[in-house]
Amino acid sequence: MKIRARDWKNLVTLAIGLTLGLACLGWVMRAEASRQLEHGAEAAGLRWAHFANRTVPELDAAFAGRGFTLAAREQLLRLRKADNVFRFKLYDPTGKLLLVSDDLDHPDVAPQHTAAEGIGTEHAGGKKVYIRDKVLAGTNHIELKREQRADRPAVYSEAYVPVLRDGRVLGVVEVYVDQADEAQAIRNAFARVAAAVALLLLLVLAVASWQFWQRLRKQRLAEERMRYLARHDVLSGALNRSSFDDAIQRAIWRHDEGGPGFSLLCIDLDHFKEVNDSLGHAAGDEVLRVATQRLREALREGDKVARLGGDEFAVLLSGVVAVAAVNPLAQRIVNALAEPYDIGGQRVVCGGSLGVAIHGIDATEPAELLHKADLALYRAKAAGRGTFSYYDSETDELLKARRTLQHDLQHALAGDQMSLHYQPLHASGSGALTGYEALLRWAHPSRGNVPPMEFIALAEETGQIDALGLWVLQRACADAAGWPDSLSVAINLSPAQFEHGDLVASVEAALRSSGLPANRLELEITESMLLRNADQVLDQLRALSALGVSIAMDDFGTGYSSLAYLWRFPFDKVKIDRAFTQHLGSDPKVNLIVRSIITLAHSLDIRVNAEGVETASQMATLQEHGCDELQGFLLGRPGPLAGLTHIGLSGEAGFRAAPAAARRGAPRESLFADLPVEPLPTWLPTAPAPL
Repeated sequence: MKIRARDWKNLVTLAIGLTLGLACLGWVMRAEASRQLEHGAEAAGLRWAHFANRTVPELDAAFAGRGFTLAAREQLLRLRKADNVFRFKLYDPTGKLLLVSDDLDHPDVAPQHTAAEGIGTEHAGGKKVYIRDKVLAGTNHIELKREQRADRPAVYSEAYVPVLRDGRVLGVVEVYVDQADEAQAIRNAFARVAAAVALLLLLVLAVASWQFWQRLRKQRLAEERMRYLARHDVLSGALNRSSFDDAIQRAIWRHDEGGPGFSLLCIDLDHFKEVNDSLGHAAGDEVLRVATQRLREALREGDKVARLGGDEFAVLLSGVVAVAAVNPLAQRIVNALAEPYDIGGQRVVCGGSLGVAIHGIDATEPAELLHKADLALYRAKAAGRGTFSYYDSETDELLKARRTLQHDLQHALAGDQMSLHYQPLHASGSGALTGYEALLRWAHPSRGNVPPMEFIALAEETGQIDALGLWVLQRACADAAGWPDSLSVAINLSPAQFEHGDLVASVEAALRSSGLPANRLELEITESMLLRNADQVLDQLRALSALGVSIAMDDFGTGYSSLAYLWRFPFDKVKIDRAFTQHLGSDPKVNLIVRSIITLAHSLDIRVNAEGVETASQMATLQEHGCDELQGFLLGRPGPLAGLTHIGLSGEAGFRAAPAAARRGAPRESLFADLPVEPLPTWLPTAPAPL
């Protein structure tokens, strides 16, 4: 772990503080040792002076200057070694030196000192006067000595002790106390104390250092975590958009300096929204984490993977610029993402689509490269998902046109560019006009009429279908309210209108505001929508049927449903797709299929409509099979509201309006309502509803 300058400063400060603490401790211990030695020397001097005062004969006379008797000298000689005293001096009350213990060893040799010598003469200046005055005033004075002399101990004290009698100073005793052993004992004791204190300080230092290191480690981990989060996606652990942009820029710099090229991949998980909607966001998050791990395992050392947001990922393939090299890597990623996911014990299939852009071929700037990889991704999705595709300019142009159309679609309703055309519906047997199917038209101000299959699919993908569907519902009900009571209006519904659960309320509001009776409104839905959202759709269809609205299944026979759905859902009508109608006269199998559909529907009390009737032979065949209702160019083309005549076709057929009661029976309850409905496989496409 790298330690910053600030942390080093803190460590040095801590070390200096502990060093100063130990130094202060040593100074205090030395001072205390000196104090104890001085105190011991003073006690020894007092004891010696007291003992000498009691045992030395005629000591007071000697202090008075009358000399030392032989008995006094003998006693003083004996006292020279008493209580660690190895030398002493005696002074008179004025401070003059009377006797030095050294003189007792040679009584016939004249002493080497002079009578002029006195207390403190070995000291210089004012200190001599201070010591003499202090001692002669009756106060003890101790001086600790540490010297390296052959004739003296290494540690000793000079103790000046006045000899008092009745409060007056008889004389002064200066004793030299040997304290070498005492000093050594004190040093040993203090050494033990110092060792204990040092050990404690070291322990404190160790604990403080450990805490400091732990705090430093936590701080580093927090900083590393912050740096990680700044560069990575929190959920998946992949790079985020910012750090991935940096990786692309570094790859470009390396290439410009003669390094390898690279390719860029944009990846989307297929059907990820269904996982979130059906299993919840927690399951969706787990899918994203597993998908990220699979991407890492499928890539090589040095490749980068990023999550750009939602279920969008991007990959940088370093050193790969040839299609032959990209293909196996891209296929490996597609295969890895296609493996089922085990989410909380549930098996989830959620593959991925992939778009490829090559640096230096498709683009050189990071933003443009990402954009073109995204365009290639759109191409892969359009090809059926679960595959990969490369960028091409044609797709780019198509997408630009699509984005322009999407922008224009946002303003189409507000700009009064949308309108409804109505195609007539006729009773097969009598030819009477039964109503109209409402078809949405867009008159673009510059492009002219935009085909419904083009803009309706776009509206469903971009979420604008809700507003368009509501507008069609309200306008068609308002228009039909002004028609004769025998005529109905049929409206196509988009799967998106069932998702939010407010379709029933919207239909009820449109009927109420327009005044159109419910039995004159027919709602058309597709088979694929039923299979993909069976339970949700069934509940809403039952509520609509309870209002009195007719329900029709559009494009019957082209989907993937079971025949049980004809009764499970409250259908009043099925519409045979135009593909069957167009082949009625050319393929005998089609005749059998159409007749079977009509027979089956009638057995379930469901009316049948045939779309795309364009020839008289087609109409005759359908009438022969008993089809209930016909529509197609033979009977009438879609037209605006102002051009509707409500009289059907004139001439031999004798068309007339059909009675309203012929259109819908009473609402019925399904015999198969409790049968389970298998959801539509996620790989099956869903066609947009022809609003």
